[in-house]
Amino acid sequence: MNYDAVIVAAGKGSRARLGFNKVLFKMRNGKTVIENVCDIFLQDSDCQKVILVCGDNVKSNNKKLTVVRGGEERYHSVMNGLNEVGSEYVLIHDGARPFLNKEALDAIKKKVTEKDAAILGKRAIDTIKIVNDDKIVSTVNRDIIFMAETPQGFKTSLIKECYEKWDGRKFTDDASLLESYGYPVYVVDDRHDNRKLTDKEDFENI
Repeated sequence: MNYDAVIVAAGKGSRARLGFNKVLFKMRNGKTVIENVCDIFLQDSDCQKVILVCGDNVKSNNKKLTVVRGGEERYHSVMNGLNEVGSEYVLIHDGARPFLNKEALDAIKKKVTEKDAAILGKRAIDTIKIVNDDKIVSTVNRDIIFMAETPQGFKTSLIKECYEKWDGRKFTDDASLLESYGYPVYVVDDRHDNRKLTDKEDFENI
């Protein structure tokens, strides 16, 4: 399988309260968050190109890495990245998820070649409640609840088609865009640590 990876890292990460873009945080291995994220894909022989979409002035001498500017919203940033994609498949990944496991990466690659659209997700382990005005309305069957993660993989022509048709509605992930146009998206159960670094506490001891 040949694919390109689009790494979305143009957000400010204000909830982390670090005073700088959270993807530039240096982890215990001496590399920044974004360096660790990019390395996951740069070291994968199936990955033809890593497209880093960021708001900071990032430069690299790695010929496999292309840096493009982010847009006003995440959707615009993803579109900027997709414009650089030349492979049949694309994996879109959060720039703040540096713990992606190779086993999970291989699993999403396999699923997207079979189904054209697939995401990593973590099965809910807590009881899920629907709440309105502090009052529990109902309890959801947690067996059918997955927490969406990245990478989210797509046949390139399919995700580009959906972004070209995008009418400005806001979506929290790329899979939701495809879902809105009636395309099926499949889930790979990720049992590894693939958490997203969001709040200040997330950066302790990493």
